[in-house]
Amino acid sequence: METVVSSKPLLATLVSLLVVGPIILSRRRPNLRESWTFLAGFIKLGIVLSMLPIILEGGVIEWTLWEILPGLALAFRVDGLGMLFALVASTLWIVTSLYSIGYMRRMKEHSQTRFFAFFAVALSATLGVAFSANLLTMYLFYEMLSLSTYPLVTHHQDREARAGGRTYLTYLLGTSVAFALPAMIYTYMKSGGSMEFVSGGFLAGSVSGGEATVLLILFVFGFAKAGVMPFHSWLPAAMVAPTPVSALLHAVAVVKVGVFCVLRVITGVFGVDFLASLGAATVIVWLASITVLAASLLALTQDNLKRRLAFSTISQLSYIVLGAAMLSESALTGSIMHIAMHAMGKITLFFCAGAIFVATGKKYVSEMDGIGWRMPFTMFAYLLGALSIIGLPPFGGAWSKWFLFLGSVETHNIYLTLVLAISSLLNIAYLLPVAVRAFYVPPGKGNTKIDLHEAPTACVIPLTLTAFGCLALFLFPEILLSLARLMGEPS
Repeated sequence: METVVSSKPLLATLVSLLVVGPIILSRRRPNLRESWTFLAGFIKLGIVLSMLPIILEGGVIEWTLWEILPGLALAFRVDGLGMLFALVASTLWIVTSLYSIGYMRRMKEHSQTRFFAFFAVALSATLGVAFSANLLTMYLFYEMLSLSTYPLVTHHQDREARAGGRTYLTYLLGTSVAFALPAMIYTYMKSGGSMEFVSGGFLAGSVSGGEATVLLILFVFGFAKAGVMPFHSWLPAAMVAPTPVSALLHAVAVVKVGVFCVLRVITGVFGVDFLASLGAATVIVWLASITVLAASLLALTQDNLKRRLAFSTISQLSYIVLGAAMLSESALTGSIMHIAMHAMGKITLFFCAGAIFVATGKKYVSEMDGIGWRMPFTMFAYLLGALSIIGLPPFGGAWSKWFLFLGSVETHNIYLTLVLAISSLLNIAYLLPVAVRAFYVPPGKGNTKIDLHEAPTACVIPLTLTAFGCLALFLFPEILLSLARLMGEPS
């Protein structure tokens, strides 16, 4: 197994951070300011793609920045799981940046320079998590992401935004300090002074079954960005942010960092075989199952489209946690693939929600009768994204859900299969009525006004690209499947 020592993971992480200064200095020249964002985005994606061949061949890339103590360092490591997540984040950042230009300018949002600056910092933190070689590095970038996205969540700076921001930061910082940090310290002590992610984990033989169960629960709740109930309320509260931020939170960065951390802990700290031998992941299986169903039911009750999508995200995140906690090969493959499949589908839906608001000022599902007749590109894209989230072929979500279903069969637990089946039916119930309302009522009837039209081109192009991206991920899943089948365990 080839191990390559290279600074590329560090460079990929830093590149968006390095343009924060130029973005701020270009605040009086918007076109130049956004050019810095795109320049960093394409350089970041290029660096990530340059590492892909080594990872697909089963190799890893490592770089140590600073060894604080023996066994405790700020270090980077790229493997299959990290590469998949980095590809998702670096690709969708470019698309989201284009969408942000159309949205922010059309809405005449204030403090756009601050928006793009913190957006860049958030992407650096995301790549830092993806390429972390140990718990310490991952934790530091995790916290960096929480702090850098707070100004984005509170962008409007009104009472509602400040209240949502307080909830956001209280949940994310509170849980990480109260649960994840003590779990890390205890892990470090019990392992004999190690935090490095290792194939098969490094805690086997160091902790008892009871200790492993408690530690796993602390990690899952501590990484509350994963949205597992009862630490999920921050996510609907964060919907006070502008739609590009919601897209960032739900598809590119924040929530995916949460589930990524859970996957990394299960595969690189405990190890699948060790957890399976102890039965320590059973409680996580049921917590995730409850979240999948409860969040889907709550989504059904939401008239505000962004809040409906927020509860959908909570449910879909727990698909990933559930797949990891099943501890079967197929379920883990499906869990890892769902990071990419859900990201593409959900960012499409949020783009569409924002485009509808930009063009019409409407944000409630009950107001969207007939809107598809005046916004056909937007609502057709919504339909494609929804079908992918539901898991119907020929869209990417079908692959990840297929492997999750296979994993539930491998566990010989009929209840998990039922959870997945029922939740998929609930997906249909809360996602498709939006498209039905949009296209079922003809123009000039219902709540539709004759002057409705599409959002700015800079909004429509990204949502069209991601909608057809859902189709492309179904037709060409080979790279993602190869990365997922590396099981996310550093070699």
